[in-house]
Amino acid sequence: MDAVHLRLLRDLRDRGSVAAVAAAQHVSASAVSQQLAALQAHVPVPLTTRRGRTLALTPAGEALAAAGTRVDEALIAAREAVGAFLDARDRPVRVSAFHSAALALFGPLLRELGATPPVRFSDADVAHRHFPGLTADHDLVVAHRLAHDEPWPADRVVTVPLLEEPLDIALPAAHPLARRDELRAMDLTDERWVSVHDGFPLAGVLDHLAAHVGRPLDVAHRINEFSVTAEVVRAGAAIAVMPRITARPLAVDGLVLRPLADLALVRHVDALARPDALAYSAVRRVLAALRTVSARAAGDSVIG
Repeated sequence: MDAVHLRLLRDLRDRGSVAAVAAAQHVSASAVSQQLAALQAHVPVPLTTRRGRTLALTPAGEALAAAGTRVDEALIAAREAVGAFLDARDRPVRVSAFHSAALALFGPLLRELGATPPVRFSDADVAHRHFPGLTADHDLVVAHRLAHDEPWPADRVVTVPLLEEPLDIALPAAHPLARRDELRAMDLTDERWVSVHDGFPLAGVLDHLAAHVGRPLDVAHRINEFSVTAEVVRAGAAIAVMPRITARPLAVDGLVLRPLADLALVRHVDALARPDALAYSAVRRVLAALRTVSARAAGDSVIG
């Protein structure tokens, strides 16, 4: 089997369609299909199947894609062992993060790293199930999930925990509840809320809160970007759930964060990477720096 064909199978898994793979590789869809057919000719069981108008991997295709990841990891490690990458100091490392993590971590990460290796940043906040697929275009993906969400697929990505982040209630500073050091869930039942869009990692928090108090909550706004949510909260139009550490820069100018005393709300912030990406010394260095600045952010976090 050709390692290039195995990599193509993995890209189909991560990107979701032949057209997306073709666009990423700047080739035609027919060229991708021909390469997939060449791989299939060496395998006695079907690797792909039609699901509507798209081509998806069969269980055998998923298993081979996972094996291909390990092949790439071994090849890159072997090249580094003989100095082919010269420690890869000039190789740009591509880092993606959801918005609030990017706000809290990108600046400190640049200061921690200095000039090398060069880093290329991107912000992407996607539904929980789509975060692993971002590793097709980025060496490191900063992702988040709630405690009850499905864990990241171990056969596709390596998961490195960065933060276990409490979720607090964001209030206008003039709100009567803002005078308290901590809140209880029943204090919030008559409030209007800002939530994120359905399918995104924090969407289930208000459902959990509603189940805890035994009544639905009044969700007036759905906004994914926390800096926009902060402006709505400051204006007194609603309250929101916001992360304590990564949203700390927003807790100023009339917005405060208060914890819930009777309900533990937590999200996990993780770095995701393909195993072969971690074979690059430059990627490992950026990951180590990312862990350092995350730990520093957690240590510096305060409520107020």
